[in-house]
Amino acid sequence: MAIGLVALALVGTVLLLLRPDVGPIQAPTAPKAAEVKLLLDGPYGARFAGELSASKQGYFSSRIELAAQPEDPDFVQTIARQHAIGVTSGQKFLLATWRGVPVTAFAASFLDTSVAIFTLESSGLRRPADLVGKRVGYRRASEGDVVFDAMMAQLGLPRSQITKVPERDSFDALRAGDVDAIIAAIDQQPDPASPAFVKLNVIKPQDYGIHVPGLVYFASNDVVHERPSIIADVLQGLIRGWQFVYSDYARSVPVLAGADPVRLNSARLRFELQQQRALVLPTGGRIADYDESRWRTLRDILIFAKLGEEEVPLAQTVDYQFLRDVYRRSPDLGTPAAWSGEK
Repeated sequence: MAIGLVALALVGTVLLLLRPDVGPIQAPTAPKAAEVKLLLDGPYGARFAGELSASKQGYFSSRIELAAQPEDPDFVQTIARQHAIGVTSGQKFLLATWRGVPVTAFAASFLDTSVAIFTLESSGLRRPADLVGKRVGYRRASEGDVVFDAMMAQLGLPRSQITKVPERDSFDALRAGDVDAIIAAIDQQPDPASPAFVKLNVIKPQDYGIHVPGLVYFASNDVVHERPSIIADVLQGLIRGWQFVYSDYARSVPVLAGADPVRLNSARLRFELQQQRALVLPTGGRIADYDESRWRTLRDILIFAKLGEEEVPLAQTVDYQFLRDVYRRSPDLGTPAAWSGEK
């Protein structure tokens, strides 16, 4: 019996030595949060400097994939379909919501329209009233077309006495004398270093009481309702991104140019940033902070232009709470010290 017990002990020892190592039982790890896309309605450039800076500088704590999506005619629908976040014009966003696209706006990058009317300085055309009886180049159903008509109507000027020339809204057409004025974005004008530069007069609709959201941030409704922390994180990152852009051009412009070194020129980027600065950092305002009155104005002028009817009320498509919460939780974001000193 003793010999048998010894034999069993030896067999047991051998089996233990031959058994593969078994590690300690580990608790299951939580899956990483799914990545969310932040899509730009246009190519990389100064208009999306805040988004580019936030991505490059690591201001997003969530997993955010930034991508340009130029020339997408159904951009707002794309955001809804991909359960993503996007930035586009207030006009394009609002018209899409009226068609039933399930999206919600939560902030703005350009707090006002970037539309302006340009004339040659030598023409002497400096006010909206000077355009009566003149030829104005424009793009049909564009933001510029709608804002221009609203400005003229606001001032009681006879639009019937203005000859609008479609698809002649380039600075080449203005220099060639094909038109007397053009409607274009403020950041599209030639810079002084360009061979195409010519001195211009600039008429801004904001100076005549037309204020509408320019570029707005929005997301698909499922992201807004099911992942609100993502929206809050993205918004905080965007605010910090715009602060970085305007705190010091010597630091921010190289970062932006690096997004597309072949196409983006540092000098041109700096010029465009200067042109749009007041749209991003209005006097006495906060970055990204739009207000309801501008949305109401946009709604009214779109209906006036007969581009659509308000099938879905603003209260269901525009949210203000994300902005309020972000600035309440991070009061430092609202202080101008980080960006007011332009360098």
